[in-house]
Amino acid sequence: MTTCSTHVLDAAAGRPAVGIDVTLLDADGTVLETGRTDDDGRLRWATTLRTGTYALRYATGAWFAAAGVATIHAAVHLEVLVDGTEPHYHLALLLSPFACTTYRGS
Repeated sequence: MTTCSTHVLDAAAGRPAVGIDVTLLDADGTVLETGRTDDDGRLRWATTLRTGTYALRYATGAWFAAAGVATIHAAVHLEVLVDGTEPHYHLALLLSPFACTTYRGS
């Protein structure tokens, strides 16, 4: 049983990115879950993942627009290879209006 969570940090402001809509999709592009980052910029999925490819789609363009911030990111799309024998994947996104990076946290 493999679970997944994400954490989005607004690197430009130095704080959690609150209220970003995130979609979890399977390899075929089927939506498994949707959610929104909480007051700490975190979101934990209820869906159990098996071995395979999954994607997280972060609605960054709408989030920046709501804040009145210009950006090049209409969305950030992160595809990950999941090993279903691992207990948990924590996927962090460091976001600014003109750059982003991601890593697997703990």
